[in-house]
Amino acid sequence: MQFEQETLQKVVEARSAAMGARGVKDSAAKEGALSDALSKFFVVVEQYPQLRSSENVSKLQEELTSTENKISFARQFYNDIATKFNTAQQVFPANLIAGSFGFKPAELFEITVAAEREVPQVDLSLNK
Repeated sequence: MQFEQETLQKVVEARSAAMGARGVKDSAAKEGALSDALSKFFVVVEQYPQLRSSENVSKLQEELTSTENKISFARQFYNDIATKFNTAQQVFPANLIAGSFGFKPAELFEITVAAEREVPQVDLSLNK
């Protein structure tokens, strides 16, 4: 039971840290920690069938999955805009203006943990 409590506490702490992130790199690192904590939480939920069948836990899982998807789409949107901004700084005549006003290239969200790039394995068997 202690492991489950620690897992939930880590999710709460990681979420708070992610919400207080400053800058793109800090945000990416803290959101990565949140994703790790959430994956451990899902493992704990999968180990307890009575917990899985609870309506509140099901809603929580749906909400967490939805939140992860929204974060992913927001990162992609930010990266698209930042890439356009960075490209515009390198094209004439915008490069003259960008240089004279001291514009710097925007940082991009990057996946730093190799496990996040892997395709998730889905088991659809009914042998559970």
